[in-house]
Amino acid sequence: MKQIIYKFIFCKIFGWKVVGNISQELKKCVIIAVPHTSWWDFFLGIFSRGILNLEINYVAKKELFVFPFNYFFTWTGGSSLNRQKNENKVDSISKIFNEKEVFRLAISPEGTRKKVTEWKTGFYYIALKANVPIIPVAFDYGKKEVVYHEPFYPTGDIDSDLKFLKAYYKGVIGKVPEYSFTDI
Repeated sequence: MKQIIYKFIFCKIFGWKVVGNISQELKKCVIIAVPHTSWWDFFLGIFSRGILNLEINYVAKKELFVFPFNYFFTWTGGSSLNRQKNENKVDSISKIFNEKEVFRLAISPEGTRKKVTEWKTGFYYIALKANVPIIPVAFDYGKKEVVYHEPFYPTGDIDSDLKFLKAYYKGVIGKVPEYSFTDI
């Protein structure tokens, strides 16, 4: 029933559509969502995961997981992350993959909602360390589509792999068009 409600609101009322899918059998992966130009992107993720009827997770700083907000963040798939400088984030997140039976981590390689010319590479090293595929997802406000692409297994050749992954986002427009990722 929830899936029908999500689809009605997202597709019929807002005029968006979800293209592609993630197999229910794929229990662990890193989902890269690009471009990330607005806090509205969070809601695109929430609606699209509801339509796909999948558990999709994210990490946020542990300071957000305090009463009463901790219930909301946990309910929407959040896991708290200690962002102290002396703790390696890749190792911390890889540890979460090892602790959970299902963990599909959604992350923005841009690392911010502002304009960037390079992606942060943590997502790549998390996927390598956790031995999981990367799923490219495009939030295309120009076409009003959330596009889920096929899983990509990183090879260890980061330069070649990033070039391949970035190609999925050519021409994709974010909510704030001038912040869209264009280094392709």
